[in-house]
Order: sequence, then C-alpha cells, then structure tokens
Amino acid sequence: MGSDIGKLLIISGLLLTGLGLYLTLGGKLDFFSRLPGDIRIERENFTFIFPLGSCLLISFLLSLIFWLFRK
Repeated sequence: MGSDIGKLLIISGLLLTGLGLYLTLGGKLDFFSRLPGDIRIERENFTFIFPLGSCLLISFLLSLIFWLFRK
C-alpha cells in the first residue's frame, strides 16, 4: 500500500511541475498548438483550435509514464 501511495505522489508531482512550467512560460510553449494533426480554423471574428496531434502526443507520454511506474 505504501509503494502505491508513493507512486501516486511522484506522478502527481510530475504533473503539477509540468502544469506549473506551462503556466509560468505561458505563450513561449506554443509548439503544442502547432503540431501536425492539429486543426486550426481562423475566420474574421472566430478561431477554432482542435489540438488532435497534441492530445495524441500527451496521451502517448502519459501512457508511457504510467507503464514505467507499473513495472
């Protein structure tokens, strides 16, 4: 039970660190909204962004992290 809580704390810390870096750097991490596969539609008074490529990349990275901690 103790090792499960430890793993959860490590993963939570990594996620919070990543979120903190993203919020601190703000617009400097713009590559997440410009990956291949991201859908961006711009009109006069309307911008629609669907980050499909970014979502797939984040999903892959989180799956890899969780798989590594399960071992």
